[in-house]
Amino acid sequence: MTLRMFNTMTREKEEFKPLEPGKVKMYVCGPTVYNYIHIGNGRPAIFFDVVRRYLTYVGYEVTYVVNFTDVDDKLIRKAEETGETVQELADRFIAAYMEDMKTLRIEPATIHPRVTDNMEIIITFINSLVQQGFAYENGGDVYYRTSRFKEYGKLSHQNLDELQYGIRIEVDERKENPQDFVLWKAAKPGEVFWSSPWGNGRPGWHIECSALVHKYLGESIDIHGGGVDLTFPHHECEIAQTEAITGKPMAKYWLHNEFLNIDNEKMSKSLGNGVLIREIAKKIKPETLRFFMLSSHYRNPLNFSEDGLTQAGNGLDRIQNCVTNLKHRLGIAQEDALDDQVEARVKEIEAQFISKMDDDFNTPDAITAVFDLVTEANRVLQQERVSAATLRLIMGRFRNFDSVLGILAREENELLDEEIEGLIEERNEARRAKNWARADEIRDLLTEKGIYLEDTPQGIRWRRK
Repeated sequence: MTLRMFNTMTREKEEFKPLEPGKVKMYVCGPTVYNYIHIGNGRPAIFFDVVRRYLTYVGYEVTYVVNFTDVDDKLIRKAEETGETVQELADRFIAAYMEDMKTLRIEPATIHPRVTDNMEIIITFINSLVQQGFAYENGGDVYYRTSRFKEYGKLSHQNLDELQYGIRIEVDERKENPQDFVLWKAAKPGEVFWSSPWGNGRPGWHIECSALVHKYLGESIDIHGGGVDLTFPHHECEIAQTEAITGKPMAKYWLHNEFLNIDNEKMSKSLGNGVLIREIAKKIKPETLRFFMLSSHYRNPLNFSEDGLTQAGNGLDRIQNCVTNLKHRLGIAQEDALDDQVEARVKEIEAQFISKMDDDFNTPDAITAVFDLVTEANRVLQQERVSAATLRLIMGRFRNFDSVLGILAREENELLDEEIEGLIEERNEARRAKNWARADEIRDLLTEKGIYLEDTPQGIRWRRK
């Protein structure tokens, strides 16, 4: 099966064909870093992490960019409240964001650009829009002239007359049209600012992403993603800004995840009903939250509930227990031949997993394939005799699936490679000192952790069982 994904622009599932064979350029709008992130922010972060992981899994070289909005009205107000500078506040919450991402097993993006590090390209981008008549200055502010971009509204599938009812704006007599949006804001007294052709100020929200995509990924990219709430106005405005300059489609595929609700209400900082990632991670295993998120298709709204988390925890425990049992059995299994029937069944399950992920990143059905592997593994484990090769085959598939889904916990006592190397060196020193008791103790410890040592003419080699 060929990878297909639902494109918000066309409202259809389309076959994925990257702009450049074997490579994917992907941009997802990142956080405005004025507070800790809640689990509503966690849904797109987890989903697009899986998209990136799966594209890598099937062989693409992915350049993944997630930005940090580290200056805007919210940061300025929060910095005033806390007595920090805007940069100090942003630094603090960027560090917190990266900690929360690590907790959720979300891999860092290829690039995490900050808006404040890219003012030159943002100002240049705005200036190009002004020069070409797509933007105008009034009172130190610069606005985008939406009437000039004839396709404005094509992503949200609305026309300008309809859009005026969807924009939450204050009346601003400096605008030519109510739908026009700000590209550059004149600084108020005491606010952080940057110099520009229109005076001191800072960029509007929408222009940041257009400029960063252009700088780090080029004129056109393969995938642009974010939450469904960003479709309009944010992504609509990005398209207008970028395509006015390039004359090319900004992105080939637009992906949007639906809301995560709590008590059937949208979760947001403004409503004050957000559950922070770092708070819930104190109460449940972070992998459980990730599993919960992936148990629902990304284009379906997901309601956060205790029952849902309990079910997710039970399901994840079933998978984790199976993997633990496999590791234990591997420690005592004999090096016999691979079971052909098991190999055939595992290949069927792997094909099922890939087929479901190829169908618009259908993680719930991909998880069903993982449970099918659990069933097969448990059947094998019930046998009195099973070869190490067969167990390694099954374990390898669990690891492959987890390289995409990221739901299996790293055991707290699992040794890192550098720790293993250090223990082996300590064992070698103990043997040279004829401290056989310590050498045996270290070997037993490594065996217990699933590390197999081999004596070779080149010295000790190790591998995980």
